[in-house]
Amino acid sequence: MTRAHGFSPDERVRHKAEFDRVFREGRRARGPFLAVCCAANGLPHSRLGIALSRGWKGAVPRNRAKRLVREAFRLHKHEWPKGVDVVVVPATNWRAPSVAEIAGELARLLAGVAKGSP
Repeated sequence: MTRAHGFSPDERVRHKAEFDRVFREGRRARGPFLAVCCAANGLPHSRLGIALSRGWKGAVPRNRAKRLVREAFRLHKHEWPKGVDVVVVPATNWRAPSVAEIAGELARLLAGVAKGSP
């Protein structure tokens, strides 16, 4: 059983095949800080994957971006659609947005992806 505000291993997209499936089958949306790709996973909960492009230079900004996205997911996952894998790709022109800004953008992008689905 997962805690309401935890981030368990069951809530992570971890394997290359899972990332490839989301990128191949998923719907996409892009914002100023993030790009999101979302695909159904057949599970009762959502999962998060983070993919950073090669444009990210240096471990500190790369790890900071991943930490902020994970924290936004952890705090707001109850607001997200259930049963989807979400892969987030932070933009390389990242200007260190707050967790609240990231969470707001993720919610907006996911709502747009959900509206566009058949």
